[in-house]
Amino acid sequence: MVKPTIYIKTGCPWCEEVTEYLDARRIDYQAITVTGNREAMQAMIDLSGQSKAPTMDWDGEVLADFGVDELVPFLRKKGLA
Repeated sequence: MVKPTIYIKTGCPWCEEVTEYLDARRIDYQAITVTGNREAMQAMIDLSGQSKAPTMDWDGEVLADFGVDELVPFLRKKGLA
């Protein structure tokens, strides 16, 4: 299975909630902090068309500016929730 990439911001409560949810379910991911990292921020904007976090790229499927409520249906489609 392809590991998702999650773009996060320091101090973002939605980012913390989402990563805690994934950790609790032992779903592996790569976290990239965009705070203070212009290249990572630009990559997130290029990917999603916006600058809000968290933003997830899972094998070409993008979920942007989301919380756990939006993550659960996304994971269900992947057979993980």
